[in-house]
Amino acid sequence: MTTISGSCHCGATKFEVLESVTEVTACTCSICSKRGALWSYHKPAQFRLLTPRESLATYRWQSRMVAHHFCGSCGCTTFTETPDWSTGEPDFDNPKVAVNARVLDDFDLAAVPVTVIDGKTLW
Repeated sequence: MTTISGSCHCGATKFEVLESVTEVTACTCSICSKRGALWSYHKPAQFRLLTPRESLATYRWQSRMVAHHFCGSCGCTTFTETPDWSTGEPDFDNPKVAVNARVLDDFDLAAVPVTVIDGKTLW
């Protein structure tokens, strides 16, 4: 099993992804564009938070269905908990963890393809 570690800039938020990252997504919605994140999507069982949950800062916008987590100390965008949106509608039975691949440690981001999602018009 592949394990990839990730953390914010100051190290207060740490996590692991328990599978390879083979592609990332750039979403053009307002929040993703301003955050500059490139997302890798995982099932919750493939994600392990190493930081106490109460140490996370969380932002929920508009529908409040998506929990955007970031470090309260350094501000780095780390991961998001979301329903699956592959059909265009929220699928709460298949939640996803979207990891900001920019904060993965020892990961060659240039080696994976980037798919752009038109979040400006999708949601």
